[in-house]
Amino acid sequence: MTLTENQTPRTSPPLSDGGRAGFGRLLHAEWTKFRTVRGWAFGMIGALVVIVVVGLVGTAASNQNGGGGALPVGPGGEAVNDSFSLVYQPLSGDGSIVAEVTSLTGVVAAGGPNSGTTAGLAPWAKAGIIVKSSLDQGSAYAAIMATAAHGVRMQSDFTQDTAGLSGTVSSASPRWIKLVRSGDILTGYDSTDGSSWTEVGTANLSRLPSTVYVGLFTTTPEAATQTGTGVGMVPNVATGTFDQVTVGSGWNQGSWTGKQIGRDAGTSGSYLPNTSASYHQDGNSGAITVTGAGDIAPVVGGSAFASGRPIENFLVGGFAGLIVVIVIGAGFMTAEYRRGLLGVTLAASPRRGRVLAAKGLVLTTTSFVTGVLAAVIALPIGEAQSNSNGFYVATVPFSTELRVMLGMGMLLAAASVLALGIGTIVQRGAIAIAIPVVAMVLPYILATSGALPDGASNWLLKVTPAAGFAIQQSLKVYAQVYTTYNPSSGYFPLAPWAGFAVLCAYAAAAYAIGAVLLRRRDV
Repeated sequence: MTLTENQTPRTSPPLSDGGRAGFGRLLHAEWTKFRTVRGWAFGMIGALVVIVVVGLVGTAASNQNGGGGALPVGPGGEAVNDSFSLVYQPLSGDGSIVAEVTSLTGVVAAGGPNSGTTAGLAPWAKAGIIVKSSLDQGSAYAAIMATAAHGVRMQSDFTQDTAGLSGTVSSASPRWIKLVRSGDILTGYDSTDGSSWTEVGTANLSRLPSTVYVGLFTTTPEAATQTGTGVGMVPNVATGTFDQVTVGSGWNQGSWTGKQIGRDAGTSGSYLPNTSASYHQDGNSGAITVTGAGDIAPVVGGSAFASGRPIENFLVGGFAGLIVVIVIGAGFMTAEYRRGLLGVTLAASPRRGRVLAAKGLVLTTTSFVTGVLAAVIALPIGEAQSNSNGFYVATVPFSTELRVMLGMGMLLAAASVLALGIGTIVQRGAIAIAIPVVAMVLPYILATSGALPDGASNWLLKVTPAAGFAIQQSLKVYAQVYTTYNPSSGYFPLAPWAGFAVLCAYAAAAYAIGAVLLRRRDV
């Protein structure tokens, strides 16, 4: 079976040229023409099958070595990192905790095992005070902290982040921080002197238990370092020093207990010293130092998501389906030029703009339905495959999952209109197929393969029709999480709807130019 026509389309009797009834008959004629050419009708079925099959084969291939198991899930259902050193005590009711952060230092692994360390910190290394609903990973929390490069921050439930005082911490420039609990409401404050306080933010932790875990924590994600091939990520250990720690306003000071929440982010063993539950309280000053590694943040794409799968991964077969739809979209017009049938079509309906509109409506409808059905089939199967092989599938809101599924259909629909318009302009099938494939598929492959610098990749995904693939992005950018937010990691430079609008603009331009030329040319 070929993807071009292999039989002569049925012709229709002259159509009424007036009103909705006339366009309805024209639309029916074009639909009849489409479904009676087996290369087009079966081509759409083939596009659906290839999207599903290629996507599932790709998923199976990427899963063959097995994943790292399920990740902790936060209160919002998202995958999270929740690993840190904690010095805590369980406290009931309402109260407050105050601490002066006097230093935040760290060491970074110089390279591989046994290669030594250098002084340094990841920008989002954190040392602060926290109220957590339980000691389980992923449980609700609110915290206020000093960071290595982003000043004081109040964060809660992994996704919320509010900035406080700027600047870095030192003994000459300490940061005072305070958390106050009132029922389910946690309020964070910061100060430079411990006397004059400024509210940073609040967090509402619904259904917070009466007894919570209150204490001091330190953690740090991996640090970026220059390697022979570029910037790489290496383990990092941070140490925070807390002075004048006070528990009050309803809470009674008790004894402190150290605990490692989660893993130590690969810092134990031959890379860096083990950080598990590492803390020390000075017998004279009472200052507490806490050493830790890991992160308290949502899991995002890039290196941090190596054991996870975003849902759009299961639609990788969309490339093959897209090419099929482009072939059909171009052939829906160029076949009539090649076989000399356009004159018959225009004799039945002299209003040429309506003819092109009817063809476009048939193409967009069939392409959209094909893409959505393929996504509805591929996503749950791909998710089940990945979960069974130990890969976490990123949890996203229903609205995002719906956009990704509908986006597969919209992507095919827009590509079909682009091909139809180009086919109307150039009148030759091979050229009409090559242009949208080169303009849409090639830039995407170049941008996401890592073959180009990030700047060039971002440029391609802003100004070419390949920007439309952004409609399928489910990963979210978090300002408080450092990772490689670039096309090869699944991040587009334009927002989903903005990227799709770029593709639609190209399709609309091709369609409009084709409509003008169709009216002016002799057939």
